[in-house]
Order: sequence, then structure tokens, then C-alpha cells
Amino acid sequence: MRGHISAHAVCTAIRDDIVSGALAPGSRLIEEILAARYGVSRVPVREALRTLQSEGFVTTRHHAGACVAEPTEQEAADLLDIRALLEPLGAARAAARRSPAHLKVLRGLVRLGRERARHGNPADLRQLDGWFHETLAQAVGSPSLTALLTQLRRKIEWMYTVELPSRPGESWDEHGAVLDAVARGDAERARALMAAHVERSLPVYRLRRPAAPEVRDPKRPVNTARVRP
Repeated sequence: MRGHISAHAVCTAIRDDIVSGALAPGSRLIEEILAARYGVSRVPVREALRTLQSEGFVTTRHHAGACVAEPTEQEAADLLDIRALLEPLGAARAAARRSPAHLKVLRGLVRLGRERARHGNPADLRQLDGWFHETLAQAVGSPSLTALLTQLRRKIEWMYTVELPSRPGESWDEHGAVLDAVARGDAERARALMAAHVERSLPVYRLRRPAAPEVRDPKRPVNTARVRP
């Protein structure tokens, strides 16, 4: 029913549509149309747009209102640099704070990842890789760091396609090594292994869409395409 869906749920739905490309970069985000799209009142939509603006998914333009952000190529590159700093920190924190439940899930994911790598199913491998990193982020024992890691992965998913590694088995062996260090509580080894894993994964990232220019032409017309309900 309208009005019974939280702003958090609406925020997640809009973010998912931005990441998937259903709401394209530069598209206007009109509260009334979004409210109809998600079956809610305008109040949770307004709150969701404020949250998404603080996360960098939405921007506000003069005379246009809220629009899907158009990240520059430099902003996209910065995300991978931030990942190189945050993911090793997350692995180190997980080594110190993980629970038995986290380890059980991570071990299951590594086992499945290694099996799928042998059989070569790209869709399964991408999904399992995402679950591995998301579970590791949940294991850091810090809601703020978990939120940062999760938001970072969503932004990278928005801006990049990720090709399947040429040797997926090696990638899952790296996951397994990180997991072993986390399970032993060896924070420094977990940090070093994750840093190496992130570095080796860089070649598989490709910009999903042409990035916005660094300096916009003031005569360039604003994209006022409406969001389809």
C-alpha cells in the first residue's frame, strides 16, 4: 500500500535502478513520477533522493531539480583507488572481528567458487564473487565500514563492467588465501593478500558507459528525459 514502504526501501529501489541503468545518467528524477513508479507517497521519495545525493548517485541541477549523477572518468578511476585502500582494511578488520557464522558462509562461497571456476559458468562466478566480498564486508564488525564497502561496490558496479578473469581458478585461490588468513586471525596477512588480489583484478574493469567530460560545455543542453513509471 502507498505510504507503507520505508524511505530506506525506496532508496534501495532507486539506487538499484540507477546501478542497473534503468535510470540513466543525467535523467531527471521527478518525485511524482518516482512515487508512482514505486507505489509510494512523495515523502519517502524525497528522503531517498537526499540520501542518494549524499552518496553521489544523485545530483541537483538549477532549473532541473534532482537528476542521476554523471560521473567523470576521473571520478570513476578514483573509485578503484579507494577500493585499493578500503578492501585491504576490511580484510584486516574481518580477521580480527569475524564470527563463526561469517567463516562458515565464506568457506561455502570459496568452495562453490572453486567448483564453478572448474566448470566455467561466468554468471555464477560473478554472483559468488559479489557474495564473497559482501560477506567479508559484513564481517568487519563496524557498521560504518560495512556501509562504505557496500556503497563502494555498488558505485563500481554502476560505472564498470567486470570481465571474467582469464584464469578464474586463480582468482578463487586468492579468495581462499584471504579467507585462510581471516580464519587464523592474521590481520596483516589478510590485508596484504587482499591488496594483491585487488591489484591483480584491475585489468578486468571496463567503463560501462562513456564518462562525462571533465569540463562541461555551458551550451550543452541538459538531458530532461523523464523517468518512465
